[in-house]
Amino acid sequence: MVRLKQTVKFLYVAHDPVSVWFRYGLIVFDAVSIVFFIATANVTHGPGITFASLCIGLVILVDFLARLWIAKDRWKLLRKVYTLADIVVIVSLLLDPFLPGNLAFVRILRALRLIHSYHLLRDLRRDSQFFRTHEDAVIAAINLMVFVFATSTAVLVFFIPDSSQTAYIDALYFTMATLTTTGFGDITLDTPGGKLFSVFIMVVGVALFVRLAQAIFMPQKVRHKCPSCGLYRHDPDAVHCKHCGEVLKIETGGTV
Repeated sequence: MVRLKQTVKFLYVAHDPVSVWFRYGLIVFDAVSIVFFIATANVTHGPGITFASLCIGLVILVDFLARLWIAKDRWKLLRKVYTLADIVVIVSLLLDPFLPGNLAFVRILRALRLIHSYHLLRDLRRDSQFFRTHEDAVIAAINLMVFVFATSTAVLVFFIPDSSQTAYIDALYFTMATLTTTGFGDITLDTPGGKLFSVFIMVVGVALFVRLAQAIFMPQKVRHKCPSCGLYRHDPDAVHCKHCGEVLKIETGGTV
């Protein structure tokens, strides 16, 4: 059992290329599972989809239990947003045959893990010069993408008629029109719940869109903790900390 735990910990936290590729493989699985959730959000679940949901749920469960097993602070891990999302998704997938269709949208919460993984961020910072330079913009773009697809799925499940031949396109179109406050008016949510949900999309969506614009157009910073004063963000070519003057040794890929 001790050797098994060491192997699991090696795969999830080590710097070895095998461990890094294992974690990238998990991210690919996350992306594929998200596409599956979106594609089947408003589809009647027959035996094939139910079996696929069960298989995905079991993989996510094993991944969740592995991360919980090797965690130094398990309660801290359980309080993280993406961990709570994983629990909801696991329950929804394993109980898929017994859930009504309007609960299918909760599976899109799996998208919260696509980028908010400490070890993935660490690997990307080490391996990708592009990510190191544009980290804030990449994360802001992922946050906006997750919000758009999650809310589009909720609109699809709760508000778009099943008779529509382009149901998901209509939901995505409404979400983007509402988020950008364009308001064409050709697709509207007339119920009180629909109007309140539209307000939610506008408030949260605009905030995420502004955050993305700031990350793109404001001067980029790199994350590197100053050993003296603890200042965490610096210019990519900084040699000294602007706050205390301490010499910095920021890792770069050879270009700035």
